[in-house]
Amino acid sequence: MIDSHTHLDRGPAPEAELVAQAREAGLTRILTIGMDAESRRAALNAAETYPEVYAAIGHHPNEATGYTDAITAELREQAQHPRCLAIGETGLDDFRDYAPRADQERAFAAQIELAHEVSKPLIIHTRAAEDDTIEWLTTRAQGLEVVMHCFSMPTRLEECLANGWWISFAGNVTYPKAQDLAEAAEKTPLDRLLVETDAPYLTPQVVRKERNRPAYVAHTARFIAERRGIAYEELDAAVEANAAKLFGW
Repeated sequence: MIDSHTHLDRGPAPEAELVAQAREAGLTRILTIGMDAESRRAALNAAETYPEVYAAIGHHPNEATGYTDAITAELREQAQHPRCLAIGETGLDDFRDYAPRADQERAFAAQIELAHEVSKPLIIHTRAAEDDTIEWLTTRAQGLEVVMHCFSMPTRLEECLANGWWISFAGNVTYPKAQDLAEAAEKTPLDRLLVETDAPYLTPQVVRKERNRPAYVAHTARFIAERRGIAYEELDAAVEANAAKLFGW
């Protein structure tokens, strides 16, 4: 099994412990995400330290206040790192008022352009901004591999699939009140599906009292397999193959 999206620098334990637990749980690959200057450096450092860890580097929309060309230049340099496999997470967030929309759009546009420039997948964060996110991606991200991280818009699933985007489910798909997400996980073609933790957030239901960690991705995968009526091993093999195709690891 793989974890296609986590934040090792945010805990809930030291990185070495989180990676060791993931290894014991059978994880073969982990993609840790940089969202600002500090976490990007941490992601690349973790990728250099642990053989199963790779990095994605981006600038999160909630961190986009005052976004400048200097940040883009830093992203461009970091994107050349051999352990950097994707750009993001990036996108639009109208749920929290952490950054002006104009700054979010400037950061989003720059990272889409960078993904084109370096020919790497683009990892998308979108919250309460579905219409604009889809419009931006369909008009500006054509030709890119796009990952809808922590998929959260089940009513737009068919639209996302029609555009050839990857659908990645986090632990919230397991929550009793998230039946619409669970149904989306059933409908997503097996060859377009990914699983992630987004740790330390969105802990799967069966261990929800704890802070999330990469080792817990198996709980989400097992839930999706059961909802689809297939063996865990079949889902595991499909997700492994999808991530290998997407990220080239």
